[in-house]
Amino acid sequence: MSVNHVVLMGLGKVGSLVGTLLNDSGFKVIGLDAVPRRQLPFDTHVVNLADPAAVRPFLKASDAVVSCLPFHLNIALSQEPHAAGIHYFDLTEDVGTTQHIRELAKTSKGLMAPQCGLAPGFIGIVGADLARKFDRLRSIELKVGALPKHPRGKLGYAFNWSPEGVINEYINDCEVIRMGHRQLVPALEGYEMVVINGVQLEAATTSGGLGTMCETYEGKVETLHYKTMRYLGHFEHIKFLFQEMRLQEDRALLGKVMKNALPAVAEDYVFVHAAVEGWEGDQLSREEFVRAYPQMQVAGHEWRAISWTTAASLCAVIEMVRDGVLPQQGFLKQEEVPLDAFFKTKNGAYYQSHDRG
Repeated sequence: MSVNHVVLMGLGKVGSLVGTLLNDSGFKVIGLDAVPRRQLPFDTHVVNLADPAAVRPFLKASDAVVSCLPFHLNIALSQEPHAAGIHYFDLTEDVGTTQHIRELAKTSKGLMAPQCGLAPGFIGIVGADLARKFDRLRSIELKVGALPKHPRGKLGYAFNWSPEGVINEYINDCEVIRMGHRQLVPALEGYEMVVINGVQLEAATTSGGLGTMCETYEGKVETLHYKTMRYLGHFEHIKFLFQEMRLQEDRALLGKVMKNALPAVAEDYVFVHAAVEGWEGDQLSREEFVRAYPQMQVAGHEWRAISWTTAASLCAVIEMVRDGVLPQQGFLKQEEVPLDAFFKTKNGAYYQSHDRG
């Protein structure tokens, strides 16, 4: 199934860049959002995206739907491309949403590809690529941190990403592999220190970053986990707010308070740290992929690092489906995406031309 005409739902910070990159990559893009979005290089329409029926007229001439909406809208909206027999892509990190899409994929005529962002997404592609170099695996350790370049205050953070998504990751249990078996562990555990390019960071478990990797690697690796990186001291204060002050019991209030206190900033970094240990023959060794990605210019505009790394990963996967590199039907696991082919796409190449690691 060819992919030329794309319906893009959600034109916020990431969605508008996704549309710009797809348009620049030769796709015909129609953007849908709940509010008017102007000065974008593709057609846009105002649509009530809480009503799945409202998007149906736009799907008749399209080959794929791309959702850059909050994860809680994707369960209902993903049923529309499934019914239309076309491809579906999104950025969700939510486990329940992904499970729903996976069920749809069992009877889909097109490809159902959630989790196409940074984590899950790019970090899993990198981790799987490192893992393929070994005959036998001991551990896969994956970490990502999206952070302001100039941190302030005790949290040293800014909400350049969805507050709802971050809170979800900090509260929900995390799937890991320990002693070769899948387990659930609490978020904000497994604390450790990390240094990237001389910058001291801390890391702890958060939910959703592994996507389907625990299923893929169960019985094949002793240890597998995903952790989020932050500036030093962040997690101590987050635990105080979430757990001791019990704000995690009211996610809506928590989101409102934190978004008001930690507004988005223009200059940021995305830190990526993937490490795999294993044996090649009888030799135990460790392979690492460590990068620091800053904000960059695309189409004459400055884009935050979290925006372009997320958008470029999604667009690279869509390119690979268009070019026949990836399957055209069923469910796509991010760890099945070949890293070399990813880097050869127009959008995947940004990861090589704009790294500082």
